[in-house]
Amino acid sequence: MRVRQAVGAIVTCGEQFLIIHKTKINTVKGKQAIKGEWDFVKGKIEKQDRSPEAAILRELKEETGSEQFQVKSRLKDPISFNFPTHIQKKIGYDTQETYMFVVEYIGEEKSLEALDTEINQVQLVNRHVLLEKLTHVETKQFFLQQGF
Repeated sequence: MRVRQAVGAIVTCGEQFLIIHKTKINTVKGKQAIKGEWDFVKGKIEKQDRSPEAAILRELKEETGSEQFQVKSRLKDPISFNFPTHIQKKIGYDTQETYMFVVEYIGEEKSLEALDTEINQVQLVNRHVLLEKLTHVETKQFFLQQGF
């Protein structure tokens, strides 16, 4: 079984949470368009990342253009799921384990922008909107289990 090791962040800014709208995925043949998905910032741990914490700070910068983040904690349990069969073939992985962090955004909302070509929107939203927008059931359940 091919397991993709990834990191993700539940980013808070006051009473709001940061989410991104992902419109492309990395495949073995390059980036491919997908139906848009709302999610937390997440990404694969790369070989050059010194640690999972370094990986999430890199992902946050790549996707939002900001370095104004403070890692508060690493959550105990990862989000684990199996990719649908048609996605497994495209990306080269069967499952994903995402090590999640709680991160605080300490910058200004206007400095957040979708920089990565995989996403087209970055938003700060309240909890109610977050729960309506999150696309993946596993992510929504994980968020609720954390007691936010």
